[in-house]
Amino acid sequence: MATQKQKPNSKKKKLDKIDCKMIELLQKDGRISNTDIAKEIGISEGTVRTRLNRLINDDFIQIVAVSNPMKLGFEVVGTIRIHVDILKMDAIIVELKKLKELWFIVYTTGGTGIDSEFIVESMEKLNTLIFEKINKIDGVIRTEVSLFMKYIKRRYDWGTALD
Repeated sequence: MATQKQKPNSKKKKLDKIDCKMIELLQKDGRISNTDIAKEIGISEGTVRTRLNRLINDDFIQIVAVSNPMKLGFEVVGTIRIHVDILKMDAIIVELKKLKELWFIVYTTGGTGIDSEFIVESMEKLNTLIFEKINKIDGVIRTEVSLFMKYIKRRYDWGTALD
């Protein structure tokens, strides 16, 4: 299995209560200022800035605008289960990570190997993604595609399991 390399200069520090509170505040409002976070928690703005940089650099969090691709003109959104030859997993992952259409890729249990989520402009682009890109990767056995019809629930404020 592929392993994720830690970024250079990052310190392996565990999350504490302050980090968890910062994450919870950012999950509720990714635009909250460092000053407002500092006031809410009772720490200095400089401490917030330092901790926030560490949380981002160590891949605990990303701060992004979460959009609805269906409202942004992407007609086809869904998941792809990718059944793979486990002996070729590392090479397959390298190739999948290059595909812009795949925005989410995870190892899974249950005999598939890899699940991914994709966003494309049309069925023609999905056809290209499946048959000309993914299925041509050495070690991919087969793919199963499920299309999203409508988002019912999308929440990102689950907090941390470290509370």
